[in-house]
Amino acid sequence: MGRMFGTDGIRGIANVDLTAELAFKVGQCGAYVLTRHATGRPRILIGKDTRKSGDMLEAALTAGMCSVGAKVIPLGIVPTPAVAYLTRKYKADAGVVISASHNPCEYNGIKFFNSEGYKLSDTVEDDIEAYIRGEKELKGLPTHGKVGYVNANHDAIEDYVAFACSTIDCDLNGINVAIDCANGASYQTAFKALNKLGANVEAIHNTPDGVNINHKCGSTHMESLQAYVTSIGADIGLAFDGDADRMLAVDEKGNLIDGDQIMAVCADYMRKRGRLAKNTLVATVMSNLGLFIAGDKMGINIPKTKVGDRYVLEEMLDNGYTLGGEQSGHVIFLEHNTTGDGLVSALQFLRVLKMTGKKASELASIVEVLPQVLVNAKVKLENKDRYMEIPQIAEACKRLEEEFAGEGRVLIRPSGTEPLVRVMIEGKDKAVLKEKAQELADMIEELLG
Repeated sequence: MGRMFGTDGIRGIANVDLTAELAFKVGQCGAYVLTRHATGRPRILIGKDTRKSGDMLEAALTAGMCSVGAKVIPLGIVPTPAVAYLTRKYKADAGVVISASHNPCEYNGIKFFNSEGYKLSDTVEDDIEAYIRGEKELKGLPTHGKVGYVNANHDAIEDYVAFACSTIDCDLNGINVAIDCANGASYQTAFKALNKLGANVEAIHNTPDGVNINHKCGSTHMESLQAYVTSIGADIGLAFDGDADRMLAVDEKGNLIDGDQIMAVCADYMRKRGRLAKNTLVATVMSNLGLFIAGDKMGINIPKTKVGDRYVLEEMLDNGYTLGGEQSGHVIFLEHNTTGDGLVSALQFLRVLKMTGKKASELASIVEVLPQVLVNAKVKLENKDRYMEIPQIAEACKRLEEEFAGEGRVLIRPSGTEPLVRVMIEGKDKAVLKEKAQELADMIEELLG
């Protein structure tokens, strides 16, 4: 049986993979592990996105947590980063989010934050999983007045909005902003925050019905926001994903501004004001080569991590960096929050827009986004990690890198879930990239398939 916890909690199709019975055990065992050293009655926050299955899973999680004596504090529909922040603000012992992020509505998930607002380590997740599977025994379940109970919080949205607004030192008067809330967890918070700061806000996909979350909208489907920005003459568009821990933008011409560009703009602004810790921005190996070229020009160090925000965060915490993220728009401003926060990212970018007086397109041009081509090579499952052991593959990659002479890049990595090796090539000429990527993928399939 595989590991229950993936890279971002437990996920699956609600009522099929992620059942109420499993949610009860996750709540019970998660609360047991995370609060066993609490003094007095432990307190746990629960937030969720707009999926219809959230109510079912929340009820089951709540029952499980109450069964080990916890005081459960439901926050209602709030972004994932709101739970991370409010866990710290309310001095709770843990926080739980019910969400499947950018996935379709039939999926859902459960992820935990510890008392400091950080996602759990693999070690803690493995401990929880051992109790869920019955490999470890829950002891001393409470009875009588020690059984847990529920006490709702009705200030969560306002408290989170106030926090987000406090992360910038200017108003947004005069800026025309279009937002796409993905019919998800940001449908109240994004509008409230931007309105509070004085922006002129127009919203689309902000009428969730329990099943339309992420449906042809949000940060994974940018087309409708791109069209909307140009149709109303907005200065900028902001798109969130279902749980609002990601944000991508659209300039006034309708062009996409991706996570690499957002990070570069904010890093440069912070550097010029002495606010970029160790003059460093953390990115992943999948960030565009254009970001690293821009970093060299700006004098900003950009270390690369494996793909995944948890690896970005580890690098930041280990080395004292305060800014990092992914091309997908998952950006961590560690001086403000402990996880990716779409609203905080949006406000940091808007602050640069306001303080510099530049157009969004001009700001984004700091990074020349080079074309990327991705081709999958089908291989035998047992061979997918062996690609660089094969001399012909290693030599082909070396030749390509030499041919690009610093203006292109070859990245090969195995799929995490499928018998595939992904070949990604960046450079200036897309036609050449397609040809070279296909040649390399064909070679890998021939040698490892």
